[in-house]
Amino acid sequence: MEAAAAPAAGPAAGAVGVVLAEAAPSPFSPSPVPRGANDDGVFPLIKPEQRRIRFRDPAQLPDVNVPPTPPPPTVEKPRDPAAERLISLDEAIRLALANSEVVRVLAGSVAVSSGRTIYDPAIANTAIDQQRAQFDPALSVDNTFTQVEPPAAFFDPADPGRAVFGGVQTQNHNASINLSQKNLMGGTSALGVFNDASRFSPGVFPLNPQNRYSTGLSYTQPLLRGAGVLANRVPVVLARIDTERSFFQFRDSVQELVRGVIEAYWALVFARTDLWAREMQVRQAQAAFERADARQRLGLADVSEVAQTRLALAQFRATVINARSNVLAREAALANILGLPPTEPTALVPTTPPTTERIQFDWNEIVQIAQERRPDLIELKLVLEADQQRLLLARNQMQPNLDLVGLYRWNGLEGQMPNLDRTGTGGNEATDWTLGVNFSVPLLLRQERAAVRSAEMLIARDRAALEQGVHAARHLLGLSYRNLDQFFAQTEAYREAREAARLNLERQFTVYLVGQDVIFLNVLQAISDWGNSVSLQAQALSQYNIELANMERETGTILETHGVFMYEDRFCRLGPLWIDPQRCEFYPRDVRPGPNADRYVAGEEPAEESFDLDDYPKRPAGARALGIGPSEEPPAPPEALPPPEAVP
Repeated sequence: MEAAAAPAAGPAAGAVGVVLAEAAPSPFSPSPVPRGANDDGVFPLIKPEQRRIRFRDPAQLPDVNVPPTPPPPTVEKPRDPAAERLISLDEAIRLALANSEVVRVLAGSVAVSSGRTIYDPAIANTAIDQQRAQFDPALSVDNTFTQVEPPAAFFDPADPGRAVFGGVQTQNHNASINLSQKNLMGGTSALGVFNDASRFSPGVFPLNPQNRYSTGLSYTQPLLRGAGVLANRVPVVLARIDTERSFFQFRDSVQELVRGVIEAYWALVFARTDLWAREMQVRQAQAAFERADARQRLGLADVSEVAQTRLALAQFRATVINARSNVLAREAALANILGLPPTEPTALVPTTPPTTERIQFDWNEIVQIAQERRPDLIELKLVLEADQQRLLLARNQMQPNLDLVGLYRWNGLEGQMPNLDRTGTGGNEATDWTLGVNFSVPLLLRQERAAVRSAEMLIARDRAALEQGVHAARHLLGLSYRNLDQFFAQTEAYREAREAARLNLERQFTVYLVGQDVIFLNVLQAISDWGNSVSLQAQALSQYNIELANMERETGTILETHGVFMYEDRFCRLGPLWIDPQRCEFYPRDVRPGPNADRYVAGEEPAEESFDLDDYPKRPAGARALGIGPSEEPPAPPEALPPPEAVP
């Protein structure tokens, strides 16, 4: 398709526009298929060649029901401040586990699908029965009716120089039943019953009709290739290993889900605390601007002071917008990983206070636990175990074919004689037996020996991958171990910095208000230092709590420490006993994570209150309280600067 300029004449003359014109078809351009189009016809004898890329219009595909909802909240159009939902960390984890039909993981400020579902282990579990089926009895029943009348040429009795055509018509009814089963040793036993009922015409025959029947027992036992329980169980063992791998892969994704919920939760706590600090900075800058504006109207200050305070106020208001946007983003990330819609009518308000205690870990103990409990290392161990099974099978297939065969068959014949009497042989008058050894082998065994070498190198490769996995896990544990000490130390340092910043801001602001010789830049720096110290303290404490979850994740014990266990949802489906419609077997349908146990303290107020939000900068009502002026005047009670307000 190409665009062509619209003509100037007509109702749209003078307007700029484009019309779509169909270009000449290209042999390389895709061609959409109209709804209901079928180029093949109903029952064509010869299908035409597929010379085009056929695709349907997206409107023809099934729709997903998406109910209409209001738009998500924004900075300009926030939620109703009264529409809040208090949620503890334990409740958040429980809600995420309940909505984990498709496991989600946190990726930055959004939650994405991990690609794992609760159905994956159950689906992999069906492969075990599929591999076991080779050892189940197999029954085959054949029942055929045939008529054979081949023409033949005979000398004409009336004229030997001529030939006449004739023939014998044979009508057969063949019925056979065969029952065979393969055992774990690789041998195959079989029981067969055969009956051939024949009728001949025209002519006189010794037996017409006649029945030829036989019953046979046979057994074939491999002695080299295909022999042995271990070699024959390899497909079943591999299916079991694949089921275990699927389970631990799912378990790994659930661990990441729990860790992601914890990270999203503490990130929201930090964002709300940071928003409070930025709004307090706006209040303080607003007070400075109002004071400078009033001084200018009274002629006590120049324009530069008002300009400085107005600029500072505008900058702090801009940071508040960023902080509010971060709160909405972190709240959306938490709702996403919890399985809630983006248009949730209530705001999620965390109530669990962060942990402020230093938790020590024994290094050698957590390393040992990690190499035993980490799902990724368990999967590498299972891969190595599967490689060993494949090597066992490859070595078995490298041997020659040497099979011991045995057969014993009872034959019988009965029918109607020309005098219309029936006669027949007994069941043991005519017997067949076979006993022998069959041997075959490729002269060079090139393919089999190459398969053994490949299996041996796979074992070496996957053993190296396992060692690298343990090596990487130790480094990740070391990183988490160092981060815990760093974040806790930073929390203590930022707490002291916050206290010093609060005292500095009180001093600078009070000196500025009493009109002493001080420039506003000192006050601006003090406001920025105090807000940053509050934000950094909250960030360090949130990172410390997130790192505690990371440590549990790296050791592979985050589910156990939160009381999360897996259980199977079983459902009724027809099994091997399908003959009885009243009976059905119960099979795994999915593997769901159970609800977690309570571990964290569930507060009754927003979690950011644990950051001492009442400890904001204050100033005395009078300057003499700071030692300015006569000392005999009693100090005035402290007054809030600015007054606190509820965090939205």
